[in-house]
Amino acid sequence: MSLHPIRAAALLGALAMVAPACAGAQGAPGGLAARVAAAPEGEVWMHFAARPGVCGGGNGISTSGRSHGRTVINGDDDDGSGWDCEEGPVWVALVRRAGHVERVRTRVARGWSTAGRGRVTDLGAVGAREASAYLLGLAEQSREGRAGEEAIVPATLTDSVTTWPTLLRLARADALPQQTRRSAVFWLSQQAGDRVTRELSAFVSDGDEDRELRKHAVFALSQRPREEAVPELVRIARTHRDPEIRKTAMFWLGQSGDPRALALFEEILRH
Repeated sequence: MSLHPIRAAALLGALAMVAPACAGAQGAPGGLAARVAAAPEGEVWMHFAARPGVCGGGNGISTSGRSHGRTVINGDDDDGSGWDCEEGPVWVALVRRAGHVERVRTRVARGWSTAGRGRVTDLGAVGAREASAYLLGLAEQSREGRAGEEAIVPATLTDSVTTWPTLLRLARADALPQQTRRSAVFWLSQQAGDRVTRELSAFVSDGDEDRELRKHAVFALSQRPREEAVPELVRIARTHRDPEIRKTAMFWLGQSGDPRALALFEEILRH
């Protein structure tokens, strides 16, 4: 996909800023990656500071606070304690087998009991920036299983870390598993600002990308604030050359209940 020169320069600059942090976390002697690799097989735990607005409980994680939060995880670690969204650190459990991380589990505010979990290595508190860099690196390196997809979630919950440049790179990486790329597209859509909407729109318009990924990017656009999402969805529904993409845009417009969507449907049906 070709980018506008100004946008490309801004993106390369942002990537250049985050690259040293990623390199340090992955390669420095005694860094987080080395500590995980040195741990015996079983589970490796760590926790780090969450960004503002993140809370969690036994039934999931919210990125929008206690009162009106959107649950983004309802995972396989539900302890039956109900939904009482508490603020606190992000807890991550890496499941290691045969020298590789096979699964990544995430909680907020409370960790897990060691009862019945086999061998556990608890690394304790780690820096949010180092944790995010490690997890995004794991997502970029994983080629099988669910670890890459699952690693993106806690990476985006870290305090004071800019993740969208790396998420954009992951979303465009043809070599990655599709579920990892989809996760990157979804979390990219959650990053604030018009810039992300423009990047998602460009992703949808890229004829070289897989159709299912482009449809997922349309869904991601639908999750943006209405004043950002609806005009872009209307544009895609009107002009995209792929009828499946147009159909997907119209489906999500139908879910919006926006008068502009109804006007588009009337126009299509009348003609």
